[in-house]
Amino acid sequence: MNKDILQLAARDARGLAIDAVTACKSGHLGLPLGSADIGAVLFGEALQIDPSNPRWLNRDRFILSAGHGSMFLYAWLHLSGFDLPLDELKKFRQLHSITPGHPEFHETPGVEATTGPLGQGVANGVGFAMSQKMAAAHFNTPQHTIFNNHVVVLCGDGCLQEGVSGEASSLAGHLGLDNLIVFFDSNNVTLDAMLNVSQSEDVGARYAAYGWHVQMIDGHNLDEILAAFNKAKSIKGKPHMIICKTIIGKGIPQVEGTNKAHGEAGVKFSDEARKGLGLPDEKFFISPEVASYFTDLKAKRAEAHAAWQNEFAAWSAANVELAALLAGGINQTIPDLLSAVPVFKEDESIATRKAGSIALQPISKAMPLLVSGSADLFGSTLNYIEGGGDFTSQNNEGRNIHFGIREHAMCAILNGYAYDGIFRIAGATFLVFSDYGRPSIRVAALSKLPTTYIFTHDSVAVGEDGPTHEPVETVAALRAIPGLDVIRPADPEETVGAFAAALERTDGPTLLALCRQNVPNLKEIPVDVRRNGVFRGAYVARKESAPLEMIILSCGSELSVALEAATLLGAGVRVVSMPCMERFDRQDAAYKEEILPSACRKRVSIEAGISEPWFRFVGLDGKTVAIDRFGLSAPGATVLKELGMTAEAVVNAARSL
Repeated sequence: MNKDILQLAARDARGLAIDAVTACKSGHLGLPLGSADIGAVLFGEALQIDPSNPRWLNRDRFILSAGHGSMFLYAWLHLSGFDLPLDELKKFRQLHSITPGHPEFHETPGVEATTGPLGQGVANGVGFAMSQKMAAAHFNTPQHTIFNNHVVVLCGDGCLQEGVSGEASSLAGHLGLDNLIVFFDSNNVTLDAMLNVSQSEDVGARYAAYGWHVQMIDGHNLDEILAAFNKAKSIKGKPHMIICKTIIGKGIPQVEGTNKAHGEAGVKFSDEARKGLGLPDEKFFISPEVASYFTDLKAKRAEAHAAWQNEFAAWSAANVELAALLAGGINQTIPDLLSAVPVFKEDESIATRKAGSIALQPISKAMPLLVSGSADLFGSTLNYIEGGGDFTSQNNEGRNIHFGIREHAMCAILNGYAYDGIFRIAGATFLVFSDYGRPSIRVAALSKLPTTYIFTHDSVAVGEDGPTHEPVETVAALRAIPGLDVIRPADPEETVGAFAAALERTDGPTLLALCRQNVPNLKEIPVDVRRNGVFRGAYVARKESAPLEMIILSCGSELSVALEAATLLGAGVRVVSMPCMERFDRQDAAYKEEILPSACRKRVSIEAGISEPWFRFVGLDGKTVAIDRFGLSAPGATVLKELGMTAEAVVNAARSL
């Protein structure tokens, strides 16, 4: 390790952060300055990366969990030679730059995950580590090792105060993820105050209790940083926490070591700080020695990647089927899933959660890299892949993940898998508990990740468990997340379409809202119409047999009620199944007009949830049959009747128009 050059690089990285934050008068200086020495060792020496190929399969994954310190990452990506020009650093936090305020996946080469909500990156790192353990188990052979990298996370006190990191870290310790190394920038500061105002625990002891290997070092000592990293890589069977004692805002004496250093309070001292660091007057300065060092290092890293490519080529030649499987995962190649699932019997009356379980089995055979997990509810969510085995510390090939009662960590770990981009990942819990995972679901939508959520017990028909477990506003709240497809299928065949649509989507997440209670198989609607109709979001479930007078819209278990009401109302009534509003919104104007003719203004909707999502489809002249209150504790059928989910209620609403 060339300490002199790396210390100079740390100085230059501090300068880049000061100049970028000063230029836009916005941002966070504390971490980029306080952790610069960690960055120098990782990006200037220790990480197995190739800046010319940011998605190299066997790279070390670096995740900045403390995403507010984004200039740390941007500075080191630029210095390392990633395709992040200096001009983009000069446009930090500006419109259309690739240096947004918090790192965003897809936006910036070298950014592995969208971070900013604290703790997310720690949990994402657990997902990355699980994905890589799984990849090694699936694809490494006795003759060839193509996966042997590490997942490196940099987090702060705030990340470790958030509950999601604790949930995920507990699971990581249980699973013995020794390929996970977390650098904890321990500066004893939060935004509002010094850490002791809100915390007095021993974080190291907590992580040791989780089953982690813990080290404590001086986070400004390059030798200690590198030694700790190498020691972590050598110890097997445990994930690793390296507690780095640092000075926040190091380099700006007026604020360093205080909570004022967290944000941009140090900007007014920037000129003085630059002089103190030994930087010239030139802004965004990078010393020639540092530039030359990283140019040479980039070439060496490319050579190491090329050597791995030779190993990969030999592995591919010797393992043709495995190579094709891996390529299919990376390229998100999806087979025709609808044809993989046999048609249900016409008289089959089962819950859509059960139909989903039945559909999942042939789908999982067609997609060998599909992985399914549940937050301690496999017995209820029914998304266990039969014959797939469990993912454990002893069996990294297992396709079923027991997340425990950790919904938020589960959803963030799913994101880690999806960022990594080898396996297709799904996770399950009760729909009402989506609120525990919602922040991670939101980030999945923002990052366009192809995650799948199999959330069951979707309405007040849950029954006896009562209002704490009965979703009412939940589906509407999820539909409000941009980029998230929410599919609520009505019967077994729509459920097949829902699973296929979710897994064939590669540009964003999909949530399946499945019911607990049995529902009829709507055999009057052709199977292909039901299955394919889900892909378009809405379709005509029953066409009027006389001039069109009225449209009834519904989805999920209430579709059968809508069909019953239409029979009572007469031949001029059309029933539209709308299992996914978001997919319907993406259809062209002609299709939308075909399904919902604008001339027909008499419209009624029915769904066992709040009314708001339906107003834009029924219009000012229409009516909603909905549940705008919390549920009840009673048998499910009784609750549905008591709260007005009946054909009679639809008929009355229709006749009142």
